[in-house]
Amino acid sequence: MLITIIVAMDENRGIGVDNRLPWHLSEDLKRFKKLTMGHHLIVGRKTVQSIGQALPGREIIILSRHDNFFHEKCHVVPSLDDAIQLAKDRGETEVFIAGGGQVYAQALPLADRIYLTYVHAVVPSDTYFPEFDRSEWVEVKSTYQEADQNNDFAATFKLLVRKRDALKDGQ
Repeated sequence: MLITIIVAMDENRGIGVDNRLPWHLSEDLKRFKKLTMGHHLIVGRKTVQSIGQALPGREIIILSRHDNFFHEKCHVVPSLDDAIQLAKDRGETEVFIAGGGQVYAQALPLADRIYLTYVHAVVPSDTYFPEFDRSEWVEVKSTYQEADQNNDFAATFKLLVRKRDALKDGQ
């Protein structure tokens, strides 16, 4: 099973402020939906609370250390290992890690690939994607999106594959 991180971050690795996205990027939201539809999505408790509801067409697995945390139509587990195992047991072929910052930090060493939306801006943020060694990753795809009335900032959509996996796939 592939472990895939999906993230939008600014030039300083900012991913959120006040438990919400610091921008509106319509193309990024469409991409997120297209890539994650039909898959298991692993998110932290604060991330799912900021979304406010289970996302249709996806199995949501929430990481929470709070024993009594419950969210309708979602699975709640205490650890990333438990979340990955649950997705695997349910026959998942590619599980998506979708934040927040602490969940990304735990998942990064395990990830096979990253769908990265690189936002060409620096915005106020209080949550960041962890630093990572770019030399461990190969960029296999990149598409630029101009800012427009539906996208607050220009962005580049990238697919990064961990080198060990790129070498196996001959990429």
